[in-house]
Amino acid sequence: MAQEIEKLKREFLEYLEIEKGSALRTIENYEHYLARFFEFGKIKSPNDITDASVREFRLWLNRQVTGNNRMTGQTVSKKTQNYYMIALRVFLKFLAKREIKALPPDRIELAKVTQRQLDLITDAELKRLMDSPSGSDLKDLRDRAILELLFSTGLRVSELCSLNSDINLNSDELSIRGKGGKVRVVFISDEAKSAVKKYLSARKDMNEALFVQIDSGISKKKPDNKDVKHLTRRSVERIVKQHAIKAGISKKVTPHVMRHMFATDLLGNGADIRSVQAILGHANIGTTQIYTHVTDKHLRDVHKKFHNKK
Repeated sequence: MAQEIEKLKREFLEYLEIEKGSALRTIENYEHYLARFFEFGKIKSPNDITDASVREFRLWLNRQVTGNNRMTGQTVSKKTQNYYMIALRVFLKFLAKREIKALPPDRIELAKVTQRQLDLITDAELKRLMDSPSGSDLKDLRDRAILELLFSTGLRVSELCSLNSDINLNSDELSIRGKGGKVRVVFISDEAKSAVKKYLSARKDMNEALFVQIDSGISKKKPDNKDVKHLTRRSVERIVKQHAIKAGISKKVTPHVMRHMFATDLLGNGADIRSVQAILGHANIGTTQIYTHVTDKHLRDVHKKFHNKK
């Protein structure tokens, strides 16, 4: 019987990949979340997915201490718990679409979570970060191009890593294929274009990836393409972290923090939220609205101008 639920799970993951065009990372996460639920609840068929089995799993999950927090005793966050429930709900929707009798998807409710807190750095810290790769060697030129592109476009780190070296720098626009295979347009600043041009002109290899790993000899000779590897998401995260440390920033700085700074910069300077949603590639405007509470400069100005002026 266990083979029945495993077969359905495999078909579900294939459906996500082929018909929904979900990202590989999303598919891997869904597989992990479902496998954990099936194992805990001893789920062998869709009939085993009941209100009771889901409730027991949620209670168990809510009491688990995460591996990184055993010293502090912190349990799995409500946000992470919701990821499990979202995966299960999408799986149940898939079963319903296949007319397989199972728990209705709308019986899966998500836990209420506290308003998301943004990890931001100050404008002064941002400037120090951007100025950190100030050398003329290939590595600094590459890192400067990475930072400028992240802040100019608001790209996700996976989107940045997917860029090719034949990027059109004669245009201010760039088409990006983001989450779910959706294409959107982002815009490149003059500073970012200039940084990318300087970096590409110093490149000796012919690798098609825009951002590649750099060793000590890559700029002195023309390496074989097979010796040159494109940067991974983790590599870019390390690069941003290294320059944040070099710039004397004590906060944790990631490529996603750069995306936050990009969004708050636009909203803080008067951009409307719908436009920012489109540029960021958010499917739900609620995701974009997390930025508004830190960008209400106009409201602060109104308060200062008119409050307690009797």
